[in-house]
Amino acid sequence: MENNRPDYVYDNVMQINDADASRKFLANVFMWMFVALGISALCAYVFANSPAFLSTLVDADTHQLTGFAYIIMFAPLAFVLLMRFGLNRISYPVLALLFVAYAAVTGMSLSFILLAYTASSVLGVFLTSSVVFGVMAIAGYTTKTDLTKFGSILIMFLIGIVVASLVNMFLHSSGLDMIISYVGVAVFVGLTAYDVQKLKNIGAGLTYGDATASKMALMGGLTLYLDFINLFLMLLRIFGRRK
Repeated sequence: MENNRPDYVYDNVMQINDADASRKFLANVFMWMFVALGISALCAYVFANSPAFLSTLVDADTHQLTGFAYIIMFAPLAFVLLMRFGLNRISYPVLALLFVAYAAVTGMSLSFILLAYTASSVLGVFLTSSVVFGVMAIAGYTTKTDLTKFGSILIMFLIGIVVASLVNMFLHSSGLDMIISYVGVAVFVGLTAYDVQKLKNIGAGLTYGDATASKMALMGGLTLYLDFINLFLMLLRIFGRRK
């Protein structure tokens, strides 16, 4: 931002242009995203492959889900709501702790995927999701087109997906499930580009290094983490091979 007062004195302030600020902010965003993915992957692998940990989710005798399993299925939503609505009141260290806990709990719930699908198909879909996500992230960062209007449309589609998924919990329609999956892939592919562009613009308007920027970078990491995980899950429902 230009300062038209020539007599203004900057004390202990590092001047960086908008492009530098945006790049550093996005680097922090992606760092948090990768940290969350690493934690989730580790927890998913441990709980799926360790009988001791798996027994906390599935009763060995009845093969039914335990109470703890139901808790971790709904806990991620509680963590997200707490972080989003408590953003201005929660300190940065506490917010970071909640983020790590959220990634761990999500990883525990994702362990069921490793039990239901073959390891090769999970790995294949993960790599595919990574490539698609990376391409759309680059597109969102480099495009000059304002994606705001597209973002609003995609969010409406996302709401529709949530409603349709809830309805299909009672209908158990495989056809509707496949439609939801294909639409979901399109929505999260678009949201990836939209969110990266939005975060790029946010980064350009923040003072890099202050508490607000740190919190926004963490929440940006959460947003991209959710985009990637949901893209991965939608692709897995289409291309994943069950055991």
